Amino acid sequence: MLIRDNYTCQRTFRLCSGRPGEPDSAVVNHIVPHRGNEALFWDPANLQTVTKQVHDSLIQAEEQDSRHQQGVWT
Repeated sequence: MLIRDNYTCQRTFRLCSGRPGEPDSAVVNHIVPHRGNEALFWDPANLQTVTKQVHDSLIQAEEQDSRHQQGVWT
């Protein structure tokens, strides 16, 4: 995914240039949370490159929100 996405964050379109663990390092993210679904986990169409900062803040907040909504509506 990193090569396919040219090491570019698919949310901010900035180059992921940091060393592992740094805020601007590259992380492969699941677009749709897999929640244990192995097919979804490995599906290349469900993967995107993002920075660690984007992954750890924005995306995790979105997933937390979707879990809360699932609990409310299901």
